[in-house]
Amino acid sequence: MGFFDEFRLRARHVVGPAFGICAVCYFAFHTVSGERGLVAWRRLQAEVAAAQAEVASIQSEREVLERRVHLLSPSGVDRDMLDEASRRALNFGQPDEAVITLEANHQK
Repeated sequence: MGFFDEFRLRARHVVGPAFGICAVCYFAFHTVSGERGLVAWRRLQAEVAAAQAEVASIQSEREVLERRVHLLSPSGVDRDMLDEASRRALNFGQPDEAVITLEANHQK
């Protein structure tokens, strides 16, 4: 039995387990850091949490705007108050009107 025959015999006993260990290491690595691995899963969880927070913020803003729109509906607002608020916001007035503005912290 020569050196190469003995080497081939021992290699048969080593190559199989070595290949198995390499395969396990390969799959373990990609399970943790692959594009669908645990690291990507945690990153996606953070993105989902950020998106849910943004949705909650936008929903609360929408509710505020819906309340403001409801207050402008004909059944929910006094027409004189609407006229006064629109004139103040748009800085409009009729030609025959005089506008007197007072400071907010006016002292007598």
